[in-house]
Amino acid sequence: MEELIDIGLNLMHSSFKKDRLEILKEASKVGVNQFIITGTNINSSEIACKFASKYPKTLFSTSGVHPHDAKTCDETTLKTLESIAQEDCVVAVGECGLDYNRNFSHPKTQREWFEKQVELAECLNMPLFLHEREAHEDLYNILKKHDSVAEKCVIHCFTGNKAEAQNYIDLGAYIGITGWICDMKRGLDLQDAVKIIPEDKLMIETDAPFLIPKNFDKKPKKNRNEPKYLPHILKTIAYFKNYENVDELARQITNNTKKFFKI
Repeated sequence: MEELIDIGLNLMHSSFKKDRLEILKEASKVGVNQFIITGTNINSSEIACKFASKYPKTLFSTSGVHPHDAKTCDETTLKTLESIAQEDCVVAVGECGLDYNRNFSHPKTQREWFEKQVELAECLNMPLFLHEREAHEDLYNILKKHDSVAEKCVIHCFTGNKAEAQNYIDLGAYIGITGWICDMKRGLDLQDAVKIIPEDKLMIETDAPFLIPKNFDKKPKKNRNEPKYLPHILKTIAYFKNYENVDELARQITNNTKKFFKI
């Protein structure tokens, strides 16, 4: 298997507390050698950055506030995110975006702080690591107003349909695919949508410990997603894209990722 990069790993999650380095070693055995740790608020962005900085060229991180946490933002938020983002290991602003599925923060508050983080990415000339759930139209319209950054964003953990994928592609955005595509119930729209996503706009991620693939021949003992399952996700993507050469697809996706995040 060709080298792979997990662009969305929640490595600082409590479920990895006892074996963080072990899961990275296990992943390296199957060709997953670089990882981007997701920052979802000020605290997690700081922790991810601190940990990633210990393992240069292997671990990287993001600096951002997830829409669930938009209600916690205040006048110090952007300056702190900017400070974190300037560390060498930090490769994107995010995870930020809109999530109307649960509305842990009011939609108006989400939009306000999402746009401010888009503007921060513009100012820093950095990529955006985006989250969107049941908020496609609003997120799309905000990105359209910031066309200089639209081509520098990746829609993390895309779960939408073919029309939504096409809208993002038309903006020039990249699309990150997780084990959601391995779910034969919830993943039907994504399985259809992935067929139209150009190979040069694809990235791959686990979102571990969440979203463990559902289509293993033999269910893992631990019901915890890990980066070692990234090749399984890749093979599932190749299947639904009718792409016979999995290694070639892996090379393209890895090249996309290295170019996008400059790693």
